[in-house]
Amino acid sequence: MKSPLFYLKNINYTRKLFLNIFKMWFSDVLYLKLLYNFNFNKSLNLKNPQTFSEKIQWLKLYNRKSEYTQLVDKAEVKQYVKQVIGEEYVIPTYHIWNTLDEIDIKLLPDKFVLKTTGGGGSTGVVICNDKNQFDYSLAKRKLKKSSENNIYNNFREWPYKNVRPRFIAEQLLEMPDGSDLMDYKFFCFNGEPKYCQVISGRNDVMSIDFFDMEWVHQPFHEPRNFPFAEVCPSKPLNFDLMRDLSRKLADNIPFVRIDFYNISGKIYFSEITFFPTSGLGGFSPEEWDLKFGRMINLPSKC
Repeated sequence: MKSPLFYLKNINYTRKLFLNIFKMWFSDVLYLKLLYNFNFNKSLNLKNPQTFSEKIQWLKLYNRKSEYTQLVDKAEVKQYVKQVIGEEYVIPTYHIWNTLDEIDIKLLPDKFVLKTTGGGGSTGVVICNDKNQFDYSLAKRKLKKSSENNIYNNFREWPYKNVRPRFIAEQLLEMPDGSDLMDYKFFCFNGEPKYCQVISGRNDVMSIDFFDMEWVHQPFHEPRNFPFAEVCPSKPLNFDLMRDLSRKLADNIPFVRIDFYNISGKIYFSEITFFPTSGLGGFSPEEWDLKFGRMINLPSKC
């Protein structure tokens, strides 16, 4: 058992512990105010939000449309993507299971990806490069942990509240030269893509760079604690097409991030994210938090 002195010295740990214990007792508004304050050490302005971080919290609370649930479900979103931009951009699905115990890797090829349908980011993703060397017990533990990690409860990201927890197996995407797969994430404001976030080095030292729509590198970090790539990422083939596809998928949404992979010009849809880093990642320099916030026109409450 930890001593009282430990909790006093480790205030961030104590705050997280406090929130985790009492999170289900708090209203969504109070919980987000506490989460925001603990993260940024300042009050959350919900009456007149100005920054990106503040407006993301506002959107969690007051832009709750039932159709958003489909868009964050890793399986169901594929139907939306097929309808809006076409099936050729969808990563092929091998199988979907309702429970972990139903998963049968004998049905899958030598290489594949397993995901939880309601996981955020890479937390619920398991990659198999060789089925003969695959540690399914370890994979099962990771998938179980992800499926029990409720994003709505932890961050009040409302679209995840009603996602049916399932497990999906997909084709493994690989670069021809064996290099890391890059993520191209379009930050779309009121349906219009403004910035592309490029994530590289996931298997080594992860870096994050932002570019505008003319592929000019931007002088800020989001999240605030990730470095730029040592070698500036080159503009990918079919960048303009990715931008146009993101615009179609983001239509009529106040803010959303549309993610793609790009393999030698072949584009694959990755995911739709309403709340990048749950609006808690911060910017460096901090002034960019306000610049991004000014680009979001908040809708009427719903």
